[in-house]
Amino acid sequence: MSSPSEEPAWKQRAVERSLRTAKLRAEQRVQRFLDAAQAIITEKGTTDFTVQEVVDRSRQSLRSFYLQFDGKHELLLALFEDALNRTADQLRAAADAKSDPLEQLQVTVELLYELCRPDPNAQRPLFTDFAPQLLVSHPAQVKVAHAPVLALFTELMEQAQEAKQLRSDANPRRVAAMVMQTVMFTAQSNGGTDEETTHPISASEVWSFCAHGFARK
Repeated sequence: MSSPSEEPAWKQRAVERSLRTAKLRAEQRVQRFLDAAQAIITEKGTTDFTVQEVVDRSRQSLRSFYLQFDGKHELLLALFEDALNRTADQLRAAADAKSDPLEQLQVTVELLYELCRPDPNAQRPLFTDFAPQLLVSHPAQVKVAHAPVLALFTELMEQAQEAKQLRSDANPRRVAAMVMQTVMFTAQSNGGTDEETTHPISASEVWSFCAHGFARK
């Protein structure tokens, strides 16, 4: 028997059901805002839009928006995190197609580089416009957003270490972080009116640098 101070079981079930329903509705509202913002970004090719545009496109209220997000920055951050989660899934699928740990790392490095490169035919303003600003203004949020990609690189580095394909003094997580940051920064910086524009750095060059460095052994 339950003690007198405990809620009746029927009441607990009713509350839990109500909370589940409220949670589902909130998730649906959030997704509608995200879908609306993504559609606007795709049409405009930029993150230069207003909260009101997102509200109008989603056919929800401004009040509802501010119940879900603190503002436009948090909305963009959610989209950025979603994009990086999808990127991590793409990278894992590419890695899974290989069996050798170093080959898995190579295909992952090269694909990440290609996904992060500025491409006039593939508008990616979340990466080319928003991400650099976020890195300066909110580095802790960038770290959280990159966690799925870093986790994958760390896992692949650990597998390479188990296969004795890394230096004996290598720390898999630290190496993974350095490689990920090198690849993404190099890709996003690969532009401008200079030698690198005429002869852009290739994905294979980036892999060669990450795998072998530049010092004579």
